[in-house]
Amino acid sequence: MSDQNQTITGFKLWHLSLPVNARRDHGIGSVAGAVEIVVLRLEAEGGTAGYGEASPWVVFTGSAEATYAALDRYLRPLVVGRRVGDHALIMEEARAAVAHCTEAKAALDSALFDLRAKIAGVPVWALLGGKCRDAIPLSCSIADPDFDKDLVLMARLRADGVRMIKLKTGFKDHAFDMMRLERLRADFPEFDIRVDYNQGLHHDTALACVSDVATFKPTFIEQPVKAHLRALMARIRDAVDVPLLADESIFGPEDMAGHPGIADGVSIKIMKSGGLLRAQTVARMAAAQGMSAYGGDMFESGLAHLAGAHMIAATPEITLGCEFYQATYFLREDILAAPFPVVDGHVHLPDTPGLGVSVNEDALARFEVAQ
Repeated sequence: MSDQNQTITGFKLWHLSLPVNARRDHGIGSVAGAVEIVVLRLEAEGGTAGYGEASPWVVFTGSAEATYAALDRYLRPLVVGRRVGDHALIMEEARAAVAHCTEAKAALDSALFDLRAKIAGVPVWALLGGKCRDAIPLSCSIADPDFDKDLVLMARLRADGVRMIKLKTGFKDHAFDMMRLERLRADFPEFDIRVDYNQGLHHDTALACVSDVATFKPTFIEQPVKAHLRALMARIRDAVDVPLLADESIFGPEDMAGHPGIADGVSIKIMKSGGLLRAQTVARMAAAQGMSAYGGDMFESGLAHLAGAHMIAATPEITLGCEFYQATYFLREDILAAPFPVVDGHVHLPDTPGLGVSVNEDALARFEVAQ
Protein backbone atom coordinates (compact mmCIF):
# COMPACT_ATOMS: atom_id res chain seq x y z
CA MET A 1 0.00 0.00 0.00
CA SER A 2 1.29 3.48 -0.89
CA ASP A 3 1.75 5.75 2.12
CA GLN A 4 -0.70 8.21 0.55
CA ASN A 5 -3.27 5.40 0.47
CA GLN A 6 -3.32 5.20 4.26
CA THR A 7 -6.77 5.56 5.76
CA ILE A 8 -7.60 8.60 7.88
CA THR A 9 -8.74 7.12 11.18
CA GLY A 10 -8.70 10.06 13.62
CA PHE A 11 -10.55 13.40 13.60
CA LYS A 12 -10.28 15.42 16.84
CA LEU A 13 -11.35 19.01 17.51
CA TRP A 14 -10.52 21.62 20.15
CA HIS A 15 -12.38 24.92 20.62
CA LEU A 16 -9.85 27.25 22.26
CA SER A 17 -9.95 30.64 23.94
CA LEU A 18 -6.47 32.20 23.78
CA PRO A 19 -5.72 35.21 26.04
CA VAL A 20 -4.29 38.31 24.35
CA ASN A 21 -2.11 41.08 25.71
CA ALA A 22 -3.85 44.16 24.28
CA ARG A 23 -7.00 45.54 22.69
CA ARG A 24 -7.32 45.70 18.91
CA ASP A 25 -9.89 48.04 17.34
CA HIS A 26 -10.91 47.79 13.67
CA GLY A 27 -13.45 49.50 11.50
CA ILE A 28 -15.91 46.63 11.92
CA GLY A 29 -15.28 45.60 15.52
CA SER A 30 -12.90 45.12 18.44
CA VAL A 31 -11.01 42.26 20.05
CA ALA A 32 -9.94 42.23 23.69
CA GLY A 33 -9.35 39.66 26.39
CA ALA A 34 -9.10 36.55 24.21
CA VAL A 35 -9.52 35.21 20.70
CA GLU A 36 -11.33 31.98 19.87
CA ILE A 37 -10.07 29.42 17.38
CA VAL A 38 -10.76 25.79 16.48
CA VAL A 39 -7.93 23.27 16.05
CA LEU A 40 -8.27 20.05 14.06
CA ARG A 41 -6.04 16.99 14.32
CA LEU A 42 -6.27 14.27 11.68
CA GLU A 43 -4.57 10.93 12.22
CA ALA A 44 -3.69 8.32 9.61
CA GLU A 45 -3.65 4.57 10.24
CA GLY A 46 0.14 4.61 10.44
CA GLY A 47 0.02 6.99 13.41
CA THR A 48 1.02 10.22 11.65
CA ALA A 49 -0.99 13.29 12.68
CA GLY A 50 -1.72 16.50 10.76
CA TYR A 51 -3.01 19.73 12.27
CA GLY A 52 -5.07 22.63 10.98
CA GLU A 53 -6.57 25.77 12.48
CA ALA A 54 -9.78 27.70 11.88
CA SER A 55 -9.59 31.34 13.00
CA PRO A 56 -13.05 32.91 12.68
CA TRP A 57 -14.10 36.41 13.74
CA VAL A 58 -17.81 36.89 14.27
CA VAL A 59 -17.99 40.26 12.45
CA PHE A 60 -15.94 39.04 9.50
CA THR A 61 -16.30 35.35 8.70
CA GLY A 62 -18.34 33.68 11.46
CA SER A 63 -18.17 32.25 14.96
CA ALA A 64 -16.02 29.58 16.56
CA GLU A 65 -19.19 27.70 17.53
CA ALA A 66 -20.40 27.57 13.93
CA THR A 67 -16.93 26.57 12.74
CA TYR A 68 -16.74 23.74 15.27
CA ALA A 69 -20.19 22.52 14.23
CA ALA A 70 -19.32 22.65 10.53
CA LEU A 71 -16.21 20.53 11.10
CA ASP A 72 -17.80 18.13 13.56
CA ARG A 73 -21.16 17.55 11.92
CA TYR A 74 -20.73 18.17 8.21
CA LEU A 75 -17.04 17.72 7.34
CA ARG A 76 -16.07 14.85 9.65
CA PRO A 77 -18.15 12.28 7.64
CA LEU A 78 -16.27 13.29 4.47
CA VAL A 79 -12.89 12.55 6.03
CA VAL A 80 -12.86 9.59 8.41
CA GLY A 81 -12.31 6.36 6.50
CA ARG A 82 -10.98 8.12 3.40
CA ARG A 83 -7.48 7.82 1.98
CA VAL A 84 -4.92 10.51 2.74
CA GLY A 85 -4.45 10.85 -1.03
CA ASP A 86 -8.13 11.75 -1.47
CA HIS A 87 -7.27 15.29 -0.36
CA ALA A 88 -8.47 17.10 -3.48
CA LEU A 89 -11.74 15.18 -3.67
CA ILE A 90 -12.39 15.68 0.05
CA MET A 91 -11.99 19.43 -0.34
CA GLU A 92 -14.26 19.54 -3.37
CA GLU A 93 -16.92 17.66 -1.42
CA ALA A 94 -16.39 19.96 1.58
CA ARG A 95 -17.22 23.00 -0.53
CA ALA A 96 -20.65 21.52 -1.28
CA ALA A 97 -21.31 19.95 2.13
CA VAL A 98 -21.83 23.22 4.02
CA ALA A 99 -22.22 26.79 2.76
CA HIS A 100 -19.65 29.42 3.67
CA CYS A 101 -17.64 28.26 6.76
CA THR A 102 -14.42 29.06 4.91
CA GLU A 103 -12.34 28.87 8.10
CA ALA A 104 -13.54 25.31 8.77
CA LYS A 105 -12.53 24.34 5.24
CA ALA A 106 -9.17 26.09 5.66
CA ALA A 107 -8.52 24.08 8.83
CA LEU A 108 -9.35 20.84 7.03
CA ASP A 109 -7.19 21.73 4.04
CA SER A 110 -4.27 22.70 6.29
CA ALA A 111 -4.53 19.48 8.31
CA LEU A 112 -4.62 17.39 5.13
CA PHE A 113 -1.57 19.17 3.74
CA ASP A 114 0.28 18.75 7.05
CA LEU A 115 -0.62 15.05 7.15
CA ARG A 116 0.34 14.37 3.53
CA ALA A 117 3.59 16.30 3.79
CA LYS A 118 4.65 14.51 6.98
CA ILE A 119 3.93 11.12 5.41
CA ALA A 120 5.91 12.13 2.31
CA GLY A 121 8.74 13.55 4.41
CA VAL A 122 8.60 17.02 2.81
CA PRO A 123 7.55 20.53 3.91
CA VAL A 124 4.03 21.66 3.00
CA TRP A 125 5.45 24.25 0.58
CA ALA A 126 6.84 21.36 -1.51
CA LEU A 127 3.28 20.13 -2.13
CA LEU A 128 2.16 23.63 -3.15
CA GLY A 129 4.53 24.01 -6.07
CA GLY A 130 7.89 24.56 -4.40
CA LYS A 131 9.42 27.42 -2.46
CA CYS A 132 10.08 30.77 -4.17
CA ARG A 133 11.36 32.52 -1.02
CA ASP A 134 13.00 31.50 2.25
CA ALA A 135 11.67 34.39 4.34
CA ILE A 136 8.67 36.73 4.21
CA PRO A 137 8.74 40.35 5.47
CA LEU A 138 6.48 40.70 8.50
CA SER A 139 3.92 43.46 9.05
CA CYS A 140 2.38 44.17 12.46
CA SER A 141 -0.94 45.93 12.94
CA ILE A 142 -1.14 49.10 15.04
CA ALA A 143 -4.68 49.07 16.40
CA ASP A 144 -4.80 49.92 20.10
CA PRO A 145 -7.23 52.76 20.93
CA ASP A 146 -4.59 53.86 23.47
CA PHE A 147 -1.98 55.13 21.03
CA ASP A 148 0.67 55.44 23.75
CA LYS A 149 0.59 51.65 24.10
CA ASP A 150 1.11 51.29 20.38
CA LEU A 151 4.11 53.61 20.56
CA VAL A 152 5.65 51.16 23.05
CA LEU A 153 4.91 48.35 20.59
CA MET A 154 6.51 50.39 17.80
CA ALA A 155 9.74 50.66 19.80
CA ARG A 156 9.73 46.90 20.30
CA LEU A 157 9.14 46.29 16.60
CA ARG A 158 12.01 48.61 15.70
CA ALA A 159 14.34 46.76 18.08
CA ASP A 160 13.23 43.41 16.61
CA GLY A 161 13.99 44.46 13.03
CA VAL A 162 10.37 44.72 11.89
CA ARG A 163 10.01 47.50 9.33
CA MET A 164 6.40 47.20 8.15
CA ILE A 165 3.24 48.19 10.00
CA LYS A 166 -0.43 48.44 9.14
CA LEU A 167 -2.29 51.26 10.88
CA LYS A 168 -5.90 50.32 11.63
CA THR A 169 -8.14 53.31 10.99
CA GLY A 170 -11.80 54.25 10.90
CA PHE A 171 -12.72 52.98 14.37
CA LYS A 172 -12.58 56.38 16.06
CA ASP A 173 -12.51 59.73 14.27
CA HIS A 174 -10.62 61.09 11.30
CA ALA A 175 -8.53 63.45 13.42
CA PHE A 176 -7.26 60.49 15.49
CA ASP A 177 -6.20 58.71 12.30
CA MET A 178 -4.38 61.76 10.95
CA MET A 179 -2.65 62.43 14.28
CA ARG A 180 -1.32 58.88 14.44
CA LEU A 181 -0.09 58.95 10.85
CA GLU A 182 1.72 62.23 11.44
CA ARG A 183 3.37 60.89 14.60
CA LEU A 184 4.40 57.62 13.00
CA ARG A 185 5.90 59.36 9.96
CA ALA A 186 7.85 61.72 12.22
CA ASP A 187 9.10 59.24 14.85
CA PHE A 188 9.49 56.09 12.74
CA PRO A 189 10.55 57.30 9.28
CA GLU A 190 12.19 53.99 8.34
CA PHE A 191 8.90 52.06 8.51
CA ASP A 192 6.79 51.02 5.54
CA ILE A 193 3.32 52.18 6.61
CA ARG A 194 0.09 50.71 5.27
CA VAL A 195 -3.45 51.79 6.25
CA ASP A 196 -6.48 49.55 6.78
CA TYR A 197 -10.03 50.81 7.41
CA ASN A 198 -11.70 47.39 7.64
CA GLN A 199 -14.85 48.93 6.09
CA GLY A 200 -14.87 51.66 8.75
CA LEU A 201 -15.77 54.71 6.63
CA HIS A 202 -19.25 55.98 5.90
CA HIS A 203 -19.93 56.19 2.18
CA ASP A 204 -20.68 59.93 2.39
CA THR A 205 -17.24 60.84 3.75
CA ALA A 206 -15.06 57.99 2.51
CA LEU A 207 -13.47 59.75 -0.46
CA ALA A 208 -12.53 62.84 1.55
CA CYS A 209 -11.00 60.77 4.36
CA VAL A 210 -9.06 58.51 2.02
CA SER A 211 -7.79 61.54 0.08
CA ASP A 212 -6.43 63.07 3.30
CA VAL A 213 -4.74 59.81 4.33
CA ALA A 214 -3.24 59.48 0.85
CA THR A 215 -1.18 62.64 1.46
CA PHE A 216 1.00 60.56 3.81
CA LYS A 217 1.82 58.23 0.91
CA PRO A 218 1.16 54.88 2.58
CA THR A 219 2.11 51.79 0.58
CA PHE A 220 -1.60 50.99 0.25
CA ILE A 221 -4.99 51.85 1.74
CA GLU A 222 -7.14 48.80 2.48
CA GLN A 223 -10.92 48.33 2.33
CA PRO A 224 -12.18 51.81 3.23
CA VAL A 225 -15.91 51.05 2.83
CA LYS A 226 -18.39 48.20 3.26
CA ALA A 227 -17.60 45.05 1.32
CA HIS A 228 -20.65 45.31 -0.95
CA LEU A 229 -19.93 48.91 -2.03
CA ARG A 230 -17.72 47.77 -4.87
CA ALA A 231 -18.67 50.60 -7.22
CA LEU A 232 -17.62 53.10 -4.55
CA MET A 233 -14.36 51.19 -4.06
CA ALA A 234 -13.70 51.62 -7.78
CA ARG A 235 -14.45 55.36 -7.63
CA ILE A 236 -12.11 55.85 -4.67
CA ARG A 237 -9.44 53.85 -6.46
CA ASP A 238 -9.71 56.12 -9.49
CA ALA A 239 -9.61 59.30 -7.38
CA VAL A 240 -6.47 58.75 -5.27
CA ASP A 241 -2.87 58.12 -6.27
CA VAL A 242 -2.19 55.52 -3.54
CA PRO A 243 -2.97 51.86 -4.34
CA LEU A 244 -6.27 50.60 -2.94
CA LEU A 245 -6.39 47.08 -1.50
CA ALA A 246 -9.51 44.91 -1.23
CA ASP A 247 -10.00 42.63 1.77
CA GLU A 248 -13.59 41.99 2.83
CA SER A 249 -14.77 42.53 -0.75
CA ILE A 250 -12.72 39.58 -2.03
CA PHE A 251 -12.96 36.19 -0.30
CA GLY A 252 -12.38 33.55 -2.95
CA PRO A 253 -11.78 33.05 -6.68
CA GLU A 254 -15.47 33.65 -7.40
CA ASP A 255 -15.16 37.23 -6.12
CA MET A 256 -12.06 37.85 -8.24
CA ALA A 257 -13.91 36.72 -11.33
CA GLY A 258 -17.00 38.76 -10.66
CA HIS A 259 -15.70 42.17 -9.57
CA PRO A 260 -12.76 43.44 -11.62
CA GLY A 261 -11.52 47.00 -11.23
CA ILE A 262 -12.43 47.64 -7.59
CA ALA A 263 -8.84 47.77 -6.30
CA ASP A 264 -5.16 47.69 -7.17
CA GLY A 265 -4.45 44.71 -4.93
CA VAL A 266 -6.02 42.09 -2.71
CA SER A 267 -5.42 40.72 0.77
CA ILE A 268 -5.03 36.94 0.49
CA LYS A 269 -6.17 34.90 3.50
CA ILE A 270 -6.60 31.16 3.70
CA MET A 271 -9.42 31.76 6.20
CA LYS A 272 -11.34 33.78 3.60
CA SER A 273 -10.63 31.61 0.59
CA GLY A 274 -11.31 28.29 2.31
CA GLY A 275 -7.88 26.72 1.92
CA LEU A 276 -4.32 26.99 0.67
CA LEU A 277 -4.86 26.12 -2.99
CA ARG A 278 -7.84 28.47 -3.27
CA ALA A 279 -5.73 31.24 -1.72
CA GLN A 280 -3.05 30.63 -4.35
CA THR A 281 -5.74 30.79 -7.03
CA VAL A 282 -6.89 34.21 -5.79
CA ALA A 283 -3.30 35.50 -5.90
CA ARG A 284 -2.79 34.22 -9.45
CA MET A 285 -6.08 35.65 -10.64
CA ALA A 286 -5.07 38.99 -9.11
CA ALA A 287 -1.72 38.92 -10.89
CA ALA A 288 -3.45 38.11 -14.18
CA GLN A 289 -5.45 41.33 -13.74
CA GLY A 290 -2.36 43.38 -12.88
CA MET A 291 -3.15 43.47 -9.15
CA SER A 292 -0.70 43.05 -6.30
CA ALA A 293 -1.25 40.67 -3.37
CA TYR A 294 -0.62 40.78 0.37
CA GLY A 295 -0.53 37.89 2.84
CA GLY A 296 -3.22 38.77 5.36
CA ASP A 297 -4.61 36.80 8.28
CA MET A 298 -7.32 36.69 10.92
CA PHE A 299 -6.78 36.52 14.71
CA GLU A 300 -4.65 33.39 14.56
CA SER A 301 -2.20 31.29 16.50
CA GLY A 302 1.15 30.18 15.16
CA LEU A 303 -0.49 27.08 13.68
CA ALA A 304 -2.54 29.04 11.15
CA HIS A 305 0.42 31.36 10.60
CA LEU A 306 2.47 28.35 9.52
CA ALA A 307 -0.14 27.25 6.98
CA GLY A 308 -0.32 30.77 5.55
CA ALA A 309 3.46 31.10 5.45
CA HIS A 310 3.87 27.85 3.50
CA MET A 311 1.23 29.07 1.05
CA ILE A 312 2.98 32.43 0.56
CA ALA A 313 6.38 30.73 0.22
CA ALA A 314 5.02 28.82 -2.79
CA THR A 315 3.15 31.78 -4.32
CA PRO A 316 5.43 34.27 -6.08
CA GLU A 317 2.43 36.48 -6.88
CA ILE A 318 2.20 37.56 -3.21
CA THR A 319 4.78 40.34 -3.01
CA LEU A 320 3.69 42.69 -0.21
CA GLY A 321 4.75 40.63 2.81
CA CYS A 322 2.62 38.97 5.47
CA GLU A 323 0.70 39.83 8.63
CA PHE A 324 1.51 36.83 10.81
CA TYR A 325 2.29 38.84 13.94
CA GLN A 326 -0.23 37.56 16.49
CA ALA A 327 1.75 34.56 17.77
CA THR A 328 4.71 36.82 18.56
CA TYR A 329 3.17 40.17 19.48
CA PHE A 330 -0.50 39.62 20.44
CA LEU A 331 -1.12 36.26 22.11
CA ARG A 332 -0.07 35.83 25.72
CA GLU A 333 0.86 32.24 24.87
CA ASP A 334 0.92 30.43 21.55
CA ILE A 335 -0.08 26.79 21.01
CA LEU A 336 3.09 25.76 19.17
CA ALA A 337 5.73 23.69 20.95
CA ALA A 338 8.43 26.11 19.73
CA PRO A 339 8.22 29.83 18.89
CA PHE A 340 6.73 30.79 15.55
CA PRO A 341 9.85 31.48 13.43
CA VAL A 342 10.19 35.28 13.24
CA VAL A 343 13.77 36.57 12.96
CA ASP A 344 14.89 40.13 12.11
CA GLY A 345 11.43 41.18 10.98
CA HIS A 346 10.87 38.20 8.69
CA VAL A 347 8.98 34.93 8.92
CA HIS A 348 11.42 32.12 8.11
CA LEU A 349 10.06 29.02 6.42
CA PRO A 350 10.68 25.65 8.07
CA ASP A 351 12.24 22.97 5.87
CA THR A 352 11.17 20.09 8.11
CA PRO A 353 8.26 17.81 7.11
CA GLY A 354 4.71 19.09 7.30
CA LEU A 355 4.04 22.57 8.65
CA GLY A 356 7.38 22.35 10.42
CA VAL A 357 6.61 23.13 14.08
CA SER A 358 4.79 20.78 16.46
CA VAL A 359 1.60 21.65 18.30
CA ASN A 360 1.71 21.71 22.11
CA GLU A 361 -1.28 19.56 23.05
CA ASP A 362 -0.88 20.51 26.72
CA ALA A 363 -1.70 24.07 25.65
CA LEU A 364 -4.71 22.80 23.72
CA ALA A 365 -5.99 21.16 26.90
CA ARG A 366 -5.40 24.26 29.03
CA PHE A 367 -7.16 26.67 26.68
CA GLU A 368 -10.01 24.40 25.62
CA VAL A 369 -13.57 25.73 25.93
CA ALA A 370 -16.05 23.25 27.38
CA GLN A 371 -18.52 22.03 24.76
